[in-house]
Amino acid sequence: MVRALIALLLLGLAMIAWSAAPAWLGDASAGRIAAFVAQNEPNTLAGFALFAALVFAASMISEDLTCIGVGLLVAQGRVGFVAGAAACAFALWLGDLALYGAGRFFDLSRFATGAVIGSGPLWILASRFLPGARLPTYLAAGALRYPIGAFAFWLAVGAVLWAPIVVGGAAGLGAITPGGVALAAVALLVFVATRFGVRLATWRGRRLLLGAWLRWRRWEFWPSWLLYAPLVPCFAWLALRHGGLRVVTAVNPAIPAGGLCGETKHPILAALSASWPERVARTHLLPDGPVAARVDQVLRFMQERGLEFPIVIKPDVGERGSGVAIVRDAAALDLALASRAGDLLVQEYVPGIEAGLFYVRRPSEPRGRLTSITEKRMIAVTGDGASALETLILRDPRAVCLAPVHLARHAAALAQVPRVGERVPLVEIGTHSRGALFLDGAALATPALEDAVDRLSRGYPGFHLGRYDVRAASLDALQAGDFRAVELNGLTAEPTDMYDPRYGVVRAWRALASQWRAAFEIGAENVAAGAQPASWSEIIRLWRERRRAGRALAERSPSDRSAAGRVYRPRGRAA
Repeated sequence: MVRALIALLLLGLAMIAWSAAPAWLGDASAGRIAAFVAQNEPNTLAGFALFAALVFAASMISEDLTCIGVGLLVAQGRVGFVAGAAACAFALWLGDLALYGAGRFFDLSRFATGAVIGSGPLWILASRFLPGARLPTYLAAGALRYPIGAFAFWLAVGAVLWAPIVVGGAAGLGAITPGGVALAAVALLVFVATRFGVRLATWRGRRLLLGAWLRWRRWEFWPSWLLYAPLVPCFAWLALRHGGLRVVTAVNPAIPAGGLCGETKHPILAALSASWPERVARTHLLPDGPVAARVDQVLRFMQERGLEFPIVIKPDVGERGSGVAIVRDAAALDLALASRAGDLLVQEYVPGIEAGLFYVRRPSEPRGRLTSITEKRMIAVTGDGASALETLILRDPRAVCLAPVHLARHAAALAQVPRVGERVPLVEIGTHSRGALFLDGAALATPALEDAVDRLSRGYPGFHLGRYDVRAASLDALQAGDFRAVELNGLTAEPTDMYDPRYGVVRAWRALASQWRAAFEIGAENVAAGAQPASWSEIIRLWRERRRAGRALAERSPSDRSAAGRVYRPRGRAA
């Protein structure tokens, strides 16, 4: 915004210089450029020079916005099209030469590569039309001592072609619409062209755009604010009916704020393990500290419990799978601990299938029930002996939806070509926002499974509502109640069977409304029995701690970065 205001200010000064020059510089008829300006009289060469200089200054702030602004001046009849386009072309050419000079003067050759200008004149010309290509190309050209004559010529060709397009487009819209509308319209066109034009030119770019479109078209990938927005009236009604918003935080008195946010996993897993150790994955807390000390703690824990690689490293305060790593050897252990700050958990790896089990028990009921069972499938691609892994990911109709996540996680192997029939797993943990496929597993319910979950839950006093993430050797073992809990989420856990692609968003809203209605009712019942809901100060503190933990994970965890280097932030927290 500041850059835009500065550019507009400089354009305003340029317009003043253009219109006032005849009065305070004199007519200078010998230098008049009326024929050149085409439609505005009188002007002087000195006035045009000052106008072009200010346009150049504005272009150093924002090239495209400057060209759009000049186009609107043309539309208003204040500047001739030829003069405006010429001033912009000159500004672009001079600015690009300045980048070339910077690359040459500051000797940036150690950062440059000949590949960036390996195509010669064609690439130099094309870089004017390719967003993100100008800066590295021009700096590299200077650093690598590309012949300045040829470079300046092709820069001029590109500027002469580009400036009239943008100036003319803005002038055309400005002639039929108010200036503000035209500015917005042209800015939108430029944004769309620069944001999507290059991607549409390649198959990879088109597949990434398709994935982005599918994430909005399929509700299961919507951001949390969009998914939960229609439920706000429901939450408000429940709060009014049961005595306030804070009541719901008493749903699980054993968990801080009932599991609203920021709860630590280790105390929960320790309490469950004390109740029924055979049904909980063995876990050890790793306080923040030097990497070497934490490596020693992990190795000691593995030796004491008779564990071997692989093991699981995860944050004690988690966020939809962020920072979770399956560590398969000692070298990977060093890397995992070095790239993760804060308190961590080391947990035994339980092979087999993964499921989500949502449990609800009212304090007045002797027995709880499973209200949702989710079968989690770890998606994979199959090699054809000819396509690289990146191509297989982008071609897969499911994987392309979260392509940035998969491309980041497998960045080191994207160029590899899997053998014919070779299955390459893309996902190792059952987290929807990391690519796992969630299916409705209601058919898996058995008395043995319900008995096991109820026994484990009743052994944890103060727990009434939440979702277990469990692993089992097979679906048959799960149905027999033979599983290991790897995590338990409280209040804001979701009945994740709702993410089954076969279902619509209305069913998800019904499931969430039912979950929160039960949470408010249980919270009110616990408050009536003497439980204290979380205070606002506690809620704010937990929320801030969660935010800090989330930022630290995004900054430190390699798996949370997209292939382009930007942080990929999954929505919500429970799935």
